[in-house]
Amino acid sequence: MSASLSRPPRVGVWLVGARGSVATTVVAGCAAVVAGLRPPTGLVTEAPAFAGSGLPALSSLVFGGHDTTDCPLPKRAEQLAAGGVLPLGLPAAVAAELAAADTEIRPGGPLPGDTRDEDALIAAFAADLQDFVRRLGLERAVVVNVASTEPAPTGPPLPPSSLYAAAALRAGCPYINFTPSTGLHHPGLAPLAAASGLPYAGRDGKTGQTLLRSVLGPMFAQRALDVRAWSGTNLLGGGDGASLADPAAAAAKNAGKERVLADTLGTTPEGQVHIDDVPALGDWKTAWDHVAFDGFLGTRMVLQTIWQGCDSALAAPLVLDLARLVARAHETGLRGPLAELAFFFKDPVGDAPSALGEQYAELVRFAQGLGEGE
Repeated sequence: MSASLSRPPRVGVWLVGARGSVATTVVAGCAAVVAGLRPPTGLVTEAPAFAGSGLPALSSLVFGGHDTTDCPLPKRAEQLAAGGVLPLGLPAAVAAELAAADTEIRPGGPLPGDTRDEDALIAAFAADLQDFVRRLGLERAVVVNVASTEPAPTGPPLPPSSLYAAAALRAGCPYINFTPSTGLHHPGLAPLAAASGLPYAGRDGKTGQTLLRSVLGPMFAQRALDVRAWSGTNLLGGGDGASLADPAAAAAKNAGKERVLADTLGTTPEGQVHIDDVPALGDWKTAWDHVAFDGFLGTRMVLQTIWQGCDSALAAPLVLDLARLVARAHETGLRGPLAELAFFFKDPVGDAPSALGEQYAELVRFAQGLGEGE
């Protein structure tokens, strides 16, 4: 048998926001792990519990995407390395993979002065996807939105995230929304999503403060401790910090954080989450939480947490996990919202538990079921 015939089927990962920090880290990180340059730290799907799930190999993933900027991926990777996000020397070591992905990035939109209507934009984005799959001989492609957070829509026009989501469905591609943006949540897309027969997942990747909340909330509830107030502050820079400086975008982000507390505690405590844009932080973020709670006999106590992390390095492995899981779900014929992937999201689709431990158990059961679909 020839090498071409024996090669495993390749799976496309189409990134919306393909030249951003998260997308660049996804492409560079996947290449580094495949080449054995770095261990798969942070990749949930590389754990033994997922070994029999039939997931596409990391080496089979092919990257492309849409973006409205023109900074080449190799240059963006060098910028991230200079900022400490990627290891020094890694951009040069995976330069070929970065360049190959960059050649598959197409102009996004709508750009200023673009006169195309919604249907024309959706058709153009879908055509880019279909060309990607056909030209590279891919078995399937999964679309993942990793673009900057947009404000919640206030009128009937579809926001950009929903245009890309509609294009994914039109092209026959499963869709993942890793951002708080509207995407498939727009009511105008509900009939299209239901009729598509495609699996989809989202929204808003759970990488830091909400990850902690989904662990700590159940702890307080299970120990019968009364949480009186839960306040938080986020300091972050980069593109996400700039986007979330918009109060409407910040509100979309905070909704998922607050929902986790309401679901895990059974009540909504006093307190708010504040998001501050600190450009000097770049891709790094700091999150503080202050929890005031009552113990036995009304004794008042406080828990404080500090989370300091690199957003792209936290998000990138989860994007790879989700792309593999959703691609496999599509292969086995699953359709509709994948509530079993709530482990990865602040605001998951479908009916799912909010506690991280319960979400992980659901995820493992789901993955084992994918393996049974062989």
